[in-house]
Amino acid sequence: MLKMAGNKSYTIVEYFGGDSGYRCGYCKNDEGNFSHGMWSHTMTVQDYQDLIDRGWRRSGKYVYKPKMNKTCCPQYTIRCHALKFQPSKSHKKVLKKISKFISKGELPKGPAEGEPMDSVCDQAGPREPSNACPSQVQRAAITDIQKELPECPAATEARKEAGDGAPADSVTPRKDPESVAGERATAGAPRAGMGADPGRPPCRKAKDLRKERRLQKEQNRPQSEGDASIVSPTPPNPAQTTQPKPLEDFINESLPDNSPHRLEVRLVRSNPPSPQFKASFDASYQVYKLYQMAIHKDPPDKPSESQFRRFLCDSPLEAEHSPDGPEAGYGSFHQQYLLDGRIVAVGVIDILPTCVSSVYLYYHPDFASLSLGSYSALREIAFTRQLQKQSPKLSFYYLGFYIHSCPKMRYKGQYRPSDLLCPETYAWVSIEQCIPQLENSRYARFNQDPEAGDARVLKEVGRALVLYRRAVMPYAAYSRKRKGSSDEAEVQQYADLVGQDCAERILLYRA
Repeated sequence: MLKMAGNKSYTIVEYFGGDSGYRCGYCKNDEGNFSHGMWSHTMTVQDYQDLIDRGWRRSGKYVYKPKMNKTCCPQYTIRCHALKFQPSKSHKKVLKKISKFISKGELPKGPAEGEPMDSVCDQAGPREPSNACPSQVQRAAITDIQKELPECPAATEARKEAGDGAPADSVTPRKDPESVAGERATAGAPRAGMGADPGRPPCRKAKDLRKERRLQKEQNRPQSEGDASIVSPTPPNPAQTTQPKPLEDFINESLPDNSPHRLEVRLVRSNPPSPQFKASFDASYQVYKLYQMAIHKDPPDKPSESQFRRFLCDSPLEAEHSPDGPEAGYGSFHQQYLLDGRIVAVGVIDILPTCVSSVYLYYHPDFASLSLGSYSALREIAFTRQLQKQSPKLSFYYLGFYIHSCPKMRYKGQYRPSDLLCPETYAWVSIEQCIPQLENSRYARFNQDPEAGDARVLKEVGRALVLYRRAVMPYAAYSRKRKGSSDEAEVQQYADLVGQDCAERILLYRA
């Protein structure tokens, strides 16, 4: 991997554009899925964080960004505020289902319905990188000729940290039929205080009412002389007395010690592969193969080991560690779910500077009725909260893409509070504000400020960095060397898509 000054790494990509249409895994349109794509030979976690905050997503080493106003099923990046998350009724139902299975050994009958998943290979139409680039990348001796232009401002100074206030594959497959059903029920149910008699206050739990009456009775009771100086306690606010149980308590309840089964969740680094990852590779691949054949009806020869390795094991993200980062470090991992010591599910995740990003989830089809997709999402939210204690900036959980035009993919909106990324201004907008717009149109600009634009657009394409003949240089220097070069429009398109920060840090390979 190429190194900058200070031993920092470069990200190196080949941009492919996005003129051709591919088969859509959601509506099955043969040529309706349009996306920009690039092959990443290597990538820093900060660059990938910035890219997914502009609508990009990875499948193996292929990184793609849907053409939102052209593709048949627009895919909006969605993130959940992990620290504020509270499980819904359907989420609690999934956790209780797992608990019942572990504690009593009772497996629910019948498969879960409404599997919101598509093949990891069919979505983005990945292409191979050029044959010339990999070897040049590996042995490139960087010649830094950036001084030919005025020095670019440091990207780290230009970048503003994402605040909590505003508010793979191609798709993170999460099996959540109950969440889908819960969404329909919630959509049609009246809100508290908005039922048949809107003048009445919202309903309250009988337990809270009894507690309040008991406190009032004690207050009204005559005080003895010896108690004259005692001030009666103020009745607590019902909201204070009914603090919701945190997610971790529900998860721990799902894992009783003395039970017929034992569930263990193990984190193993996939890139570079750790010894545990290598030792469990075959078992993990066999689960993936069974999953693809049972869920996606793949023929036995299609879910090959090379396909599995390429899309779910290979990653452009380099392993990185930071003094103020998580103990496991940043990069790509597999979170393995072991039932009685046997792998039954695997969540593919990336740990990035401000989030845990879910890439894919596959599981043994024998346990389809346990809603392991929903369960793993809840575990990953809890994992994000755990990492945040080690790294304060890491507070979001990215679920991949939210596709409102595909009803089976709307369940991701049930992990709240959550935001969708505006496809034009790259501002985060709460999903509650976005849903009404998506009900009217598949494609929507969520930012309500008509004057707002892309704040991180690169104004001078000459500042975009390129890798040419094993030398790093701004595009302006490259175009002078390549007199008559006709690729400025393509480089400008690439720079617009990745934004100023990435364009001034990522090396765009030029043959």
